[in-house]
Amino acid sequence: MLDGLGRLPPPQRDALGTAFGLSSGAQPDQFLVGLAVLSLLSDAAEERPLLCLIDDAQWLDRSSAQVLAFVARRLEAESVVMLFAEREPGELDALARLPDLPLQGLPDDRARELLASVMTAPLDERVRDRLLAETHGNPLALLELPHELSPAKLAGGFGLPGEQPLPGRIQASFRRRVQRLPAATQRLLLVAAAEPTGEPILLWRAAAVLGIPAEAVAPAEADGLLELGAQVTFRHSLLRSTVYRAAVAEERRNAHGALAAATDAEVDPDRRAWHRAHATLAPDEDVAWELERSAERAEARGGLAAAAAFLQRAAALTPDPGRRARRALEAARAKQLAGAPQEASTLLATAAAGPLGKFDQAMLQRLRGQIALDLRRGGAAVPLLLDAARQLELLDPGLARETYLEALRAASIAGRLGGGVLEAAEAARRARSPQGVPGAADLLLDGLAARFMDGYAASAPVLKQALSAVRDQGRSGGRDVRWPWIARRVAPDLFDDDAWDELATRNVQIARDAGALAVLPLALNFLGNMRVFDGNLDATAALLDEADAIADATGTAPIVFARLILAGYRGDEAQASVLIEASESTAIARGEGVTLTFGELARAVLHNGLGHYQAALGPAESASARDELLVSVWSLPELVEAATRCGRTELAAEALERLSERTQAAGTELALGIEARSRALLSHGERAERLYREAIQRLGRTRMRPALVRGHLLYGEWLRREKRRADARVQLRIAYEGFIAMGMEAFAERGRGELLATGETVRERMAQPVDEFTAQEVQIARLAGDGLTNSEIGAQLFLSARTVEWHLRKIFTKLDISSRRQLRVALRDAGPTAVPT
Repeated sequence: MLDGLGRLPPPQRDALGTAFGLSSGAQPDQFLVGLAVLSLLSDAAEERPLLCLIDDAQWLDRSSAQVLAFVARRLEAESVVMLFAEREPGELDALARLPDLPLQGLPDDRARELLASVMTAPLDERVRDRLLAETHGNPLALLELPHELSPAKLAGGFGLPGEQPLPGRIQASFRRRVQRLPAATQRLLLVAAAEPTGEPILLWRAAAVLGIPAEAVAPAEADGLLELGAQVTFRHSLLRSTVYRAAVAEERRNAHGALAAATDAEVDPDRRAWHRAHATLAPDEDVAWELERSAERAEARGGLAAAAAFLQRAAALTPDPGRRARRALEAARAKQLAGAPQEASTLLATAAAGPLGKFDQAMLQRLRGQIALDLRRGGAAVPLLLDAARQLELLDPGLARETYLEALRAASIAGRLGGGVLEAAEAARRARSPQGVPGAADLLLDGLAARFMDGYAASAPVLKQALSAVRDQGRSGGRDVRWPWIARRVAPDLFDDDAWDELATRNVQIARDAGALAVLPLALNFLGNMRVFDGNLDATAALLDEADAIADATGTAPIVFARLILAGYRGDEAQASVLIEASESTAIARGEGVTLTFGELARAVLHNGLGHYQAALGPAESASARDELLVSVWSLPELVEAATRCGRTELAAEALERLSERTQAAGTELALGIEARSRALLSHGERAERLYREAIQRLGRTRMRPALVRGHLLYGEWLRREKRRADARVQLRIAYEGFIAMGMEAFAERGRGELLATGETVRERMAQPVDEFTAQEVQIARLAGDGLTNSEIGAQLFLSARTVEWHLRKIFTKLDISSRRQLRVALRDAGPTAVPT
């Protein structure tokens, strides 16, 4: 299928070409490789339906398994079936949650028929019944076990084998068949079993090295154990593993040594190094060095799992203790990047046992912290990262500051379930200042240290400068897929809606362009969270569905914080409550305290929308007291509103004071508008009206529609209570229409109730065609409406072009249109409306 490589979009073509060593380039993202494979399969299936069979899937290397599982999960409209066969369910983590079909044994009549086809001697009926019972209809067992029975056993059952697990009996049968062959044939079978490519020329070269004559293959072929054609093929993969495992260690080493000698060092240096490693008993620096070079080539192709395997074996064969420890450390790093944190931890223990220099000791500790963070143990990661950063201070100050920033991020994720961010902030403040002009990450680190030690107002000037530097860096075309780091939470914390939108949008674009599925779900959640606050709730749902699909495809846990906020703004009490409660237990198990705070903010918004102010009070008070980036500061307006409506004026005033300190320091139109809206709730008469008008005016200059529309709602509610019904209707009508358009059902119902109280009749909203769209269809329709081709849409959403076309046909049907030219107009005309009368 590589003939179609040139038709792929450049990022996919480059990634797959680099992975196969056909071209050089940056290390390809594993799932961009997966998208390229998906595209090739989809193209091939245009000509005729395609079956892709992966037998013995339990033996796949990790990287290949992840790529193939990703492809399998993204198949929708393609005429492609991917079939993975594994011995036992759940042997390969990457295949988790794919549809499965457990294979049962043959029915009794078919089992009898198969057994009869291989019998060459009379078979006692009782012996037949026992064989059928013990093989449970397993075809391989029915074909193989009769070979181990003598005529006497077949005739009367005399000396039938005792009870033994079926796989063991099959292997024992294979072993006995092989042991009956000539010694030279057995040695040839072992060489064939040790070489996974099945290349006949390589087999004959290795046989010549060992002095095995060509005629040695004849007895194995005659017994049906081996077939020598375009490839060397064993009767069954279980036979191959039986041959290899039955040999003594010295025999296996001899076979690998012969294969290493027969492998061209120029054409296939990596396989030669691997065979040399298996042929070597004692530590050998020359072999270890070859493995290290192979690891570098594997990592350059994106094969992190292969690189880790090479390095792990290299470490075991390294005679010098210090060099062995360093190679084990590199192997652990590769394992961690390949998504195997537990195996990385084991290798770190090996590295820690050997003498390491100060820099390597610091990197070992840093890796421990990163692994803890990967395992969702943010609280445990903080002290490890801080210790590593302190060790790096005198060795690499820049790397030390990066590590301090990682520690602050870990502490902010752990939240209340960790030790807090103060320790990390204090340590960051003591870090050595950067040489020359501080970069964006340096400014972020200094600003965050000030934020948690000196308070919001003191840190605002530095963090504003940091945001400006981060935005400049993002516009410069940098390709760091983790950009803009924790600045994604700093921007909303400073009420900077322009920076918030730019950072979140650019972050997703960079991750998409790089095909970085390891970080894209988090980026999509941050963008989705922003889209909730700017009122695009449908867009948020599409983004989060995409994030969940990627998490499922990559076998990682879904990220939920943006979905919690979306549920709170949607206003469906039953659905939101179930989601929030489920997230709490998961967050506690993972030590993600920040998720609990997001859940509290979601509850506060939900209940304020429903008018359940007493229920909103507790969550808003708890969330605002945490002082966590983004989430706590946005809980303060909810607390002011809930406390005011509950008659808790002292609590509302105290919350307003804390809010005002932050909004005045932020100084944006969004911040000052939120403050004016909240202050109006605690004001009376002309002052209250002036503040409501100021809030609407300021918020109208921002992109945050929910904040603006809530200003209209509160102003309308105040006007109605002031007996100014005509004026109230104007504000409440704007609020009701706005909430309906955004899909904020609870707030819309609250506005509807207020409108009815003014004596106005409210007409129900009519259903629109777009209401039937799935979240993915919403996203595809918008991208197609913006003029993107099917291939471009597929590249953004990690779908094949054929799947995009399939979705577009459904979209056209729902909108009753027939072309893309009509799509933009149809989407505009189909927008939700509500007209109070």
